[in-house]
Amino acid sequence: MRKTLWSLMAVAALVTAGTAAAVVNAVPAHADTVICDKYGSTTVGGRYTVMNNNWGNDAQQCINATANGFEITQINANRPTNGAPASYPAIYVGCHYTNCSPGTNLPRQISAIGSIPTNISFRYTSGTYDAAFDIWMDPQPKTDGVNRTEIMIWFNRQGSIQPIGSPTATANIGGRSWQVWTGNNGGNDVVSYVAPSAISSWSFDVLPFINDTISRGYAQRSWYLTSLQAGFEPWIGGQGLAVTSFSTSVNTGTNPTTPGPGPTSSPPGNGTGGCSASYRSINTWPGGYQGEVTVRNSGSANISGWSTIWTGGGTINSVWNGRQTATSPITVRNESYNGALAPSASTTYGFTANGSPPSAVSCSVA
Repeated sequence: MRKTLWSLMAVAALVTAGTAAAVVNAVPAHADTVICDKYGSTTVGGRYTVMNNNWGNDAQQCINATANGFEITQINANRPTNGAPASYPAIYVGCHYTNCSPGTNLPRQISAIGSIPTNISFRYTSGTYDAAFDIWMDPQPKTDGVNRTEIMIWFNRQGSIQPIGSPTATANIGGRSWQVWTGNNGGNDVVSYVAPSAISSWSFDVLPFINDTISRGYAQRSWYLTSLQAGFEPWIGGQGLAVTSFSTSVNTGTNPTTPGPGPTSSPPGNGTGGCSASYRSINTWPGGYQGEVTVRNSGSANISGWSTIWTGGGTINSVWNGRQTATSPITVRNESYNGALAPSASTTYGFTANGSPPSAVSCSVA
């Protein structure tokens, strides 16, 4: 799946070269593993793959695979800024041209994904490049070749470069504003979410980006997520660019935007509605944490909305798949798309916060 596949000729070249190189350096890596092979790759952390992926440049490019990411240590890129980039070195989970990361649960049908908590930190330097998080989707559970749709989240861009296509909308996802570009590069559809200013690190849920792309008609919930990739597209320069940390998990569950049974699935007036809530820790760091709350219909009738109240929990920085409506105590309600739950059905919302995690989370029918 790479990259960015600006023409069908580039696709063909990558398929040929990428397939042959899928096993290069395909052994578990320790920190500081240097890769200079054009399509060389290695594994880090026992679950991620780092790839050099120097697909559009004949000059040598080298990356240093670390325990948590990679750094571009040698690059001789000098590509016209109105054309394709030189390469896409990246760290990923999932499958890229038959090269699947260790123990991955991808491809996975989007409707069966409950959340994708992700943490990324970039280090930037001079040059002309974008820092992009790539999400690949296809109607089939593909592990090779080009997928139907690519989502690119541009954390940063330097120089006179722009995404595929043209700007067509704006979106607010994960508490941030994004300019949305849509187009096709000759091999696949591309939906790009461009940050107005550089983001050096972020903890977020990937699933709302996928759902927004679905709402724009560029994918379907029956499709499959095949890989998640964090890296750089350099046009000019780029030595010293690095992904300093990367972690992601594709959690099973029901996609909150997947239509569930409507109110008519239980006869009106029959049964009693109720809900329960449970907290799960995703990640912690000094002074803060990332968590997830699962809300479940614990009654015998459909509910059309819910509200959760925390005991403790510090202060919320950002929340997705839910709306914070009060700060003391912290109260989070459903979004318009995930309030209706049939008996035993559940949904989740994620968040990042300062302080200590909540000691308890209660739920009431709204």
